[in-house]
Amino acid sequence: MSLVTPFKALRPAAGRAAEIIAPPYDVLSSSEAIERAAGKPWSFLHISKPEIDLPAGTDIYSPAVYAKAAENMQKMLDAGVITRDDKACYYVYRIIMGNHVQTGIVAAASVIEYDNGRIKRHEFTRPDKEDDRVRQIEALNAQTGPVFLAYPDAPAIDAVLTATIAGTPDADATADDGIRHTLWVVRDDATITQLNKSFDALPALYIADGHHRSAAASRVAASRRSANPHHTGDEPYNYFLSVIFPAHALKIMDYNRVVCDLNGLSKDELLAKIAAAYSVTPSTAPVKPAAHGEVGMYLAGQWYQLKVKPELIPADPVERLDVSLLTAHILTPILGIADLRRDKRIDFVGGIRGLPELEKRVNSGEMAVAFAMCATTMNDLMSVADAGQVMPPKSTWFEPKLADGMASHAID
Repeated sequence: MSLVTPFKALRPAAGRAAEIIAPPYDVLSSSEAIERAAGKPWSFLHISKPEIDLPAGTDIYSPAVYAKAAENMQKMLDAGVITRDDKACYYVYRIIMGNHVQTGIVAAASVIEYDNGRIKRHEFTRPDKEDDRVRQIEALNAQTGPVFLAYPDAPAIDAVLTATIAGTPDADATADDGIRHTLWVVRDDATITQLNKSFDALPALYIADGHHRSAAASRVAASRRSANPHHTGDEPYNYFLSVIFPAHALKIMDYNRVVCDLNGLSKDELLAKIAAAYSVTPSTAPVKPAAHGEVGMYLAGQWYQLKVKPELIPADPVERLDVSLLTAHILTPILGIADLRRDKRIDFVGGIRGLPELEKRVNSGEMAVAFAMCATTMNDLMSVADAGQVMPPKSTWFEPKLADGMASHAID
């Protein structure tokens, strides 16, 4: 089975992308989605966050929510706002955020290769979140949230991207957050064949973001495969919607930690205990770590630069991560946080919010201490995935986010 394949995308009709595209379903609360969709009847949020069209207080996991998503998608299809290509194509997708530009391929990725580990994971998933995506896919008979994948060095694929974006785009829209999303349809048979061969030659693809979406697609495929006596392996349900970027083009931001108390310690006691594993240097300016082993700490109105003692950095690809070192030497033994997934005393702040957000959370009294992390690298992520291991919770924050609605994958 091919690693990826072209597909007949459900995508905005000509000139309609700006009315449709929306942030991913999982980065907005229901109230935020209501605000973002106000006055926008064709916003994709009516499909990805359909509770916004139901009475306030509706359980976001109720059957009515998934039914509303299907109803709203059908309305958009009936109105011609969304159309379906009549030929299987690849799509080149470029995102511009400020000075950062990344360009990738929209494709249908193989569920079998995901199940077999060639499309590599680096996170655990939660069953409740998988269940939600399974119900969404089944209700729509389509995958609407793309899985964000990365490919290792592949000059032949890079060349196709460069050549394609020299042409006229099929969709071009700037979202209300200022991020520009542009799509080109790759219809040429020779180019499609070239991309098929280039992707099939890759040793692996890596999930950057979208572990629940890919796991849900795998579950839906298994269910449909077992229920289909004429299963061939070519059915659309055997693939999942993905956008695949070159790993060297991706931007990973820091994912920072804030803790609500000092576990009964005074400021001086905390600093003394931290000094067993890190050098501690007060700073007159906010500390944004620039190298592996460094952490910025904000405590009682003061920034500190922490540097882990080199002999404490192990070779293991997971244990040597800065987020792992912080947990192993500060969060668990000193602050008493053993389970980062469930402990309510810790919270996580995406790097897009900047260091002032850490200061704000501590200065308000909501939190007692903040830790600014050095961003995890793509090499770190791929090393963990290649080792068959998983990263700690909240290790990576990718920006910019992919837009929902630019391309969806029907699985009928």
